[in-house]
Amino acid sequence: MRADDTRVDPPLRVDELTTLRAFLDFHRDTLRWKTAGLTSEQLNAAHPPSSLTLGGLVKHLALVESGWFAEKLDGDTLMRPFDTVDWVADGDWEFHSAADDSPEELRALLDAAVADSDRRIESAFAAGGLDGTSARESRRPGEGAFSLRWILVHMIEEYARHNGHADLLREALDGSTGE
Repeated sequence: MRADDTRVDPPLRVDELTTLRAFLDFHRDTLRWKTAGLTSEQLNAAHPPSSLTLGGLVKHLALVESGWFAEKLDGDTLMRPFDTVDWVADGDWEFHSAADDSPEELRALLDAAVADSDRRIESAFAAGGLDGTSARESRRPGEGAFSLRWILVHMIEEYARHNGHADLLREALDGSTGE
């Protein structure tokens, strides 16, 4: 582990909720680590042929947090600024608009989304455990609502996949590597 890596490894023998949340937090912190200390220019640097940027990933994952925990789990609207976006006009708005945000704004947006998600996880678990179901149902016919367990596992997968992208983008920027 590098000296600037402050992530906490998930515990080896704890209950299921603690395990899932610890892995989700580990991956959230991995994204924070991969984007730490970068300028706006660095966060917005694309590496062709991809247009993906680290800033875009941060804003995307803030949207994903709000989408799964506020919108799908609780049936609420997306958090600001995502609640007023014309998604039909630009389905990748969060990736494109990240260039307009400072590193501090991007970090604050992600941190606010994570804090809101954590509150919603606690509330959902208290109400129905890991088998409790979401307010919104799957778009796939006949599948019904998502369990809190499914949403947590999906979020771990979402972060893990994008952290792979972040690892490559960060290495291309300044040579920084790490797990």
